[in-house]
Amino acid sequence: MAYVETDIQDQIMIIRLNRPERLNALSVVIREGMADAFTRLHEDNNLEVGILTGTGKGFCAGEDMKDSVAQGGVKNDMPGEVTSEDDPFQNGKLQKPVIGAINGYAMGGGFMLAEKTNLRVAVKEAIFEVSEAKRWMLGGYNHGHYANLPQAIATEMALGFRFTAERLYQVGFLNRLVEKDDLIPTSVSMAEHILSLPPASRVNTFYMMQHMAPKIPENLKELAKELHQHGYLDDRMESRKAFTEKRKPNYKGWNNPEDRYNMPKLK
Repeated sequence: MAYVETDIQDQIMIIRLNRPERLNALSVVIREGMADAFTRLHEDNNLEVGILTGTGKGFCAGEDMKDSVAQGGVKNDMPGEVTSEDDPFQNGKLQKPVIGAINGYAMGGGFMLAEKTNLRVAVKEAIFEVSEAKRWMLGGYNHGHYANLPQAIATEMALGFRFTAERLYQVGFLNRLVEKDDLIPTSVSMAEHILSLPPASRVNTFYMMQHMAPKIPENLKELAKELHQHGYLDDRMESRKAFTEKRKPNYKGWNNPEDRYNMPKLK
């Protein structure tokens, strides 16, 4: 069984994460399969549009915390991108639109996958969560900015609250909200519309829209780097252990209690 399946329909590639028993969490095999699939989409001149979806109840549950606990530590000091530079979808090299067909839970890194897609269709039962505040020293401050959300909603998102698909459709994060049976047909229909446009217009418009996407100023990125180190770093692994052991976490907070009020400064 392939953990990432692909289906070619003329100029459309459907990429399906296929490890439903783990809610398609971002394990090594899922990351490798995605990198292979998106590399093919990137390099095959006969393919023009991608559709990313999942099997089962999960679109993607994000970090595979069972893997993280088994490895004895988190992989990075900051969450950053959810896959490697080998994946053109993640590293920004892919110059072809990707439609997110969100079939269920999109949590943590799974939310980031949905966020990276250019158009988004979700089933009404889908649940979304930016989980960084639960696992790192800094919550996902940037995601609401990328989505042009009002400050209060962006703050709610950064603090790890869950969102229904209906709510994210209302605030403009999702393009379509559909029944389960209509998820792939609606996504394919959107891909076919894109392909009906004059080729140069399609490519030029997509290129322009990519350049117009919101970006985080460099001074805020530098502050975020400092905040990711501001606290008792072992709490990151404690959160993962508590999750896998199904218990309440025992957090320390800071190496020095005075650090609670000794915050890094914005430059």
